[in-house]
Amino acid sequence: MTELSQDAQKLIDEKHLAHVVTLMKDGSPQVSPVWVDHDGTHILVNTAEGRQKPRNLRRDARVAVSIVDHENSFRYLLVRGKVTEITTDGAWDHIHKLNLKYTGSSDYPKHEGQVRLVIKILPEHEFFSISG
Repeated sequence: MTELSQDAQKLIDEKHLAHVVTLMKDGSPQVSPVWVDHDGTHILVNTAEGRQKPRNLRRDARVAVSIVDHENSFRYLLVRGKVTEITTDGAWDHIHKLNLKYTGSSDYPKHEGQVRLVIKILPEHEFFSISG
């Protein structure tokens, strides 16, 4: 895929939690509810260094993402893809942007020594449903 569909972008732009699935060392799935964003091509997730998601993704870049419209559960997005980048560049600005989207405040609390990361996910398969 070269970019997310317009339907996918619109759902991501709305205030819905996503669930990101990564793979543990033994191959078992690990799922995390996350705030989510996009750049038109990639799904963007913000996390902190030392958490399970970045550890798993540095070892195995395969990932799945699920987002369900909290007002219409028949409207949802499923994506399978690969992480193309894990970066600290712009990560604090990004978490402030996500905090504004999800809480209404642009001031995400800084924890001493915390390193924020932006995870860029390139979708390889997208399924969007609007049935119901």
